[in-house]
Amino acid sequence: MYSTSSAITVPSVMRAVTIENGKGPSSALRIGQVPTPTLSAEDTTPHVLVKVRAFGLNRMDLMQREGQYPIPPGASPIMGVEFSGEVAALPQHGPPNLNLGDAVFGLAHGGAYAEYIRVPASMIWKKDAVMSWEQAAAVPEAYITALQALHTLSNLNKGEDVLIHAGASGVGLAAIQLAKYLGARNVYVTAGTTEKIARCKQLGATDGFNYKTQDWAAELKRVTEGKGVDVIMDFIGAAYFNNNLASLRLDGRMTMQAFLGGIKLPEGVNIAPMLTRRLRIEGSTLRSRTVEYQAQQAHAFERLGCIDALLRGVRGDTSHNALQIILHKVWDWHDIKEAHDYMAANQNTGKMVAMIS
Repeated sequence: MYSTSSAITVPSVMRAVTIENGKGPSSALRIGQVPTPTLSAEDTTPHVLVKVRAFGLNRMDLMQREGQYPIPPGASPIMGVEFSGEVAALPQHGPPNLNLGDAVFGLAHGGAYAEYIRVPASMIWKKDAVMSWEQAAAVPEAYITALQALHTLSNLNKGEDVLIHAGASGVGLAAIQLAKYLGARNVYVTAGTTEKIARCKQLGATDGFNYKTQDWAAELKRVTEGKGVDVIMDFIGAAYFNNNLASLRLDGRMTMQAFLGGIKLPEGVNIAPMLTRRLRIEGSTLRSRTVEYQAQQAHAFERLGCIDALLRGVRGDTSHNALQIILHKVWDWHDIKEAHDYMAANQNTGKMVAMIS
């Protein structure tokens, strides 16, 4: 064991969620013993060690468990990219704004399904006492993914209209609110149930379309009087590509976060609108980005006042100047198999978080 101060002692071995044989179904998940990550004087950017209190679950975790999601070079093989907890160790020199024991939350390239995580100091924020551990762990991946897509890549302008697919997902619900916060005029969503659409509307969506029972593209065309939208945030990929192109206005922008509907375009896809309407299509992976890029997104989130907006939301403000943290369910990490199965069945509306016990 090594001691970082007279008050904080970090063990050399910690508990973490592991995958039997390296990959497999949810039944392969175990809580086992692994070496605790350590800080190094050779780090090119300041890192801190955080004692994890809670971590967020994301669909990429399911894919990683099954061996279908490439881990970024140098990242921990342990699942999990968002967390909340307390600073347990600091490098000898800096960062000056953090102290041992500070409550924080943030992003990581991996390693959050564990008692301790080593993370760049530039990718965390201090946690206000008004925000719970589970609320804080639900913020980073959803909101920074939404920020990257809407603000950094799509350059969403005030008065523009937006379409968000998978609107009731954790990222989708964050994106609805962030779009309104950034000044969008109308925000449309697709979702799989009337209940999910209703939840999206409660959080600011103008209208929603049930992709299981409606032709969402026809409905969007109807409500926009044939004009379509300026920005689309897509998670579906090939299955929606043609209708997405047809739904974008002149100089429209679309970011693609995932390929839940496949990666191979069907025959007959009409790409002419890309030229005639000057459309911009861009992929927007987050986890594979550099520490510097993710830190820029974290700083932009704070600079735009989003941290303060989240705190207003936690305190009960429901206006468009506040951002809500939508927790669907909080699990004990000993029930991680059940949590993965629940997410795989698309039962959640909003974020799922696990608490370490």
